[in-house]
Amino acid sequence: MEKSILMGAKWIKVEVIRTKMFRGSSFHTIDAKGRIIIPSRFRELIRDGDRPGVMASKMDQGLVAYPFTEWRKIEEKILAMAEKSDTMRRFRRVFIGGAFECFCDKQDRVLIPPTLREYAQFDKEIVLVGVLDHFEIWAKENWERENTVLEQDIQREDVRNEIARLGL
Repeated sequence: MEKSILMGAKWIKVEVIRTKMFRGSSFHTIDAKGRIIIPSRFRELIRDGDRPGVMASKMDQGLVAYPFTEWRKIEEKILAMAEKSDTMRRFRRVFIGGAFECFCDKQDRVLIPPTLREYAQFDKEIVLVGVLDHFEIWAKENWERENTVLEQDIQREDVRNEIARLGL
């Protein structure tokens, strides 16, 4: 991302490196009304203007939650895609069509709509997982299953090689 700053009498463009991102996992509960508490380390990242909140949609048996600024970037990319395959149209329809604006209340809780709660199989225990530019919300059982699948995947050489390319 670039930002213009005034240097003397001249405006110059500088690259802004994002240091604040969604990281880590938090175990929480969802209340009977479908509200979740946003971890304090995530709150600053979802402030966008007067009303903090996220755009939430479904993916991989969990939910993805993007700050409004990041969501706008996703929508712009989707609109700019020349690809008009049946699969991409279906993805747009389900991912964008199934998205909801979820605003924070005064207690920094976000109400998750019933259709998203049902899709993600939320009961009581949930996990919020930071994934850099967004966070995910998982039913605890599904999160544990996701971790088990990763452990199995890591046994495969092609997966280990792919991870090694990250320098890990």
